[in-house]
Formats: sequence, C-alpha cells, structure tokens
Amino acid sequence: MKKILIALLLIGLVSACGTQATEAPASSTGEPASPTDALPAADTAVPPSEAPNEAPSPTVVIPTTPPTEASAQTATISFVNDVLPILESRCLNCHGGKETKEGLDVSTYESIMVGSENGSVITPGDADNSLFAEQVVSQEMPKRGPKLTPPQVQIIVDWINQGALNN
Repeated sequence: MKKILIALLLIGLVSACGTQATEAPASSTGEPASPTDALPAADTAVPPSEAPNEAPSPTVVIPTTPPTEASAQTATISFVNDVLPILESRCLNCHGGKETKEGLDVSTYESIMVGSENGSVITPGDADNSLFAEQVVSQEMPKRGPKLTPPQVQIIVDWINQGALNN
C-alpha cells in the first residue's frame, strides 16, 4: 500500500511539473515492476521547494465564473435573466423602490441606464470605465448585506462589456 501511495505521489508530481510519467518496465519474470522502481535517481531528486508534501500557493483570480454561470466567452448575458435577479437580491434595498441612495434606481433597465446624481454609472461596452462595475468589483457595493459573489460580479462585468443590452 505504501508503494502505491509513493507511486501516486510521484505521478502527481511529474504531472504537475509538465512532464509525462512513463510506465516502469516489467521485470524479467514478466511481472510489473514495483512502484519504487519508478522513483528518480539520487542525482535527479526533487528539490525541497518542490517536495510533494508542500502544497503550491493558491492562485486567486477574481472574478471567476463556474461552468454553470453565463460568461462572455460562452453566451450573451441577459439583463432580465442574469443581471436583474442579482440587482433585485442585493441592490434594491438601497437603490430601488422607496429608497434610491445617490439617486440611483436599479429596479429597471431604463432607470439604471439613467444613472445617479453623479451621472452615468454604466458605459456600455466598457466595464473598466463604468462606475457601477467599479463599485461591485471593488466590493464597495453593496454596503449592507452580503457582497456579490465572484460569479455575480463577473455576470455584471460581462453584461456591461457586451454592450449593457436591454435583453
């Protein structure tokens, strides 16, 4: 069992390094070689910094979109089906209905495109220059309640980059 575990760790390490593992040759008796036969020689040992017991540091990329969410690469984002439900669940308490802080109402496509007291908050086709995208990406908004998840932020960014269509 210990030999199998060592072999699996070795295969994982070799795969992680970008090389392909090869099968160990069979012994002269016709039986498969033991997993320890495939271990590297002492002069090709793995440096301590790449030892299999050390997990690589995670890479965080925000925002991300899981395969089940719409993304710019796979589908057109719909305001009605994708964006509006996010706005209704996270933004309407402060920016819709009876209360519209900073004069921003996100309850309808038309109202969000009008903008706020500070002017336009969405630049269609350019999320990098849209105040609305900046606020959700930086997690400054919403101020109260749970923040948007990375997939929700990605949907909003993708929708703006796709032209912020009323679809």
